[in-house]
Amino acid sequence: MKNYLILLIFFYVSIIFSQERQKIDGVAAVIGDFIVLESDIDKQFTQLKVSGVSMENISKCQVFGKLLEDKLYQHHAIQDSVEVNNAEIQSYVDQQVNAFAEQIGSMDKLLEYYKKDSEQDLRSEMFELNKNAELAKKMQQVIIEDIEVTPEEVRQFFNSIPKDDRPVFGTELRVSQIVLYPKTTQEEKQKVINRLKEFKADVIDNGASFVSKAVLYSEDPGSRTRGGKYSINRKNSPMIKKFNEVAFSLTEGEISDPFETEYGFFIIYLEKIRGQEYDIRTILLRPKINNKEIEDTRKKLVKIRERIVNEEISFVDAAIEASDEIETRNDGGLLINPETQDYKFELTKMDPELYSQIANLKEGEVSIVFQDEDRFNPIKFKILSVSDRYDEHIADFSKDYLKIQKLALQNKQLKEIEKWQNDKIFDTYININNDFRDCDFFSNWLKN
Repeated sequence: MKNYLILLIFFYVSIIFSQERQKIDGVAAVIGDFIVLESDIDKQFTQLKVSGVSMENISKCQVFGKLLEDKLYQHHAIQDSVEVNNAEIQSYVDQQVNAFAEQIGSMDKLLEYYKKDSEQDLRSEMFELNKNAELAKKMQQVIIEDIEVTPEEVRQFFNSIPKDDRPVFGTELRVSQIVLYPKTTQEEKQKVINRLKEFKADVIDNGASFVSKAVLYSEDPGSRTRGGKYSINRKNSPMIKKFNEVAFSLTEGEISDPFETEYGFFIIYLEKIRGQEYDIRTILLRPKINNKEIEDTRKKLVKIRERIVNEEISFVDAAIEASDEIETRNDGGLLINPETQDYKFELTKMDPELYSQIANLKEGEVSIVFQDEDRFNPIKFKILSVSDRYDEHIADFSKDYLKIQKLALQNKQLKEIEKWQNDKIFDTYININNDFRDCDFFSNWLKN
């Protein structure tokens, strides 16, 4: 009996030791308070593949090195009390999972691809992956947020590039547009106002869910799936002036009266105030537009185009006089490049839809009338014109200053991140599994 007990104890100890050994063998690295499992590397490969990234020239060591960087950022983000918005991450995960499922064919196929037993397991894993990535991104932003470049630094950066290595900028041009939105009637506006008032009363008087109403009825596709949720900051809210005025005048738990913007009518529910951050929920309704208004708007823009073509009015003056698009009207219809924040668009990097509309235009020509739509307007009409065409050329300091300035800033930011990383590697506990010590890392993870 005694020998049997000894054998039994030995058997269980062997199992425990074996399990512990497998667990230890699965740890690829320890960085501060975080570990990188070998399975994390496999997960990252899977995530990149399903996102459409070609893995042909990406090695296991490269993926592992990127994970080490992310964990270093995450560790110090927590140390420095950097926060992320869990609601926004969850919303992004929901969109991501749904898009992946549609891309791969079905949710069942997606679960099989990720080797998950349930959709909730997959969403939980995706949430952690995205949360960690957001923490790393926020930490990088903290590192470089105060980095600026002076004109002299831009000049020195440009002069440091050998003439034969200076960047070549593709053909660029300026694009202008005149946009008209079909108008609605006062009667249709009142219908929308009354509907929003009913929503507000139902929430206040009957305890109805504002979130459910946003999901069911809001016409803002950007927030509807999140129950109308936005997080805005008093210092740098991206919303329009009227929206901000209403949102920041509310107290916690209060719902605004309906108010009109160029995008339609809103009501706002202020859910929570966190310092400068305001968690709000919105419902957007747009008044209906009848077919006569749509046709009248199209004809109006056709006449404006004819006046421009017949040289009765310039495109710039016509835009200032008639365009309904506030963002471009005062600049004579000039579009701002969202990538560079200037007026030039590089042909090879232009939005495909915009490119298709202006590709055949000569300088100064006016396009036909296009029917289009955007996030808030299901129907709009526009005409476009191209001006100031710049042919492909080697970077010129005076002509391309803004682009060179951006490159100089990016270069300075990368150097700051590299310096921060090198310093933190030596200040942080890091242990790399022997199986990965032969990797040719870009950073000094082995502290040699």
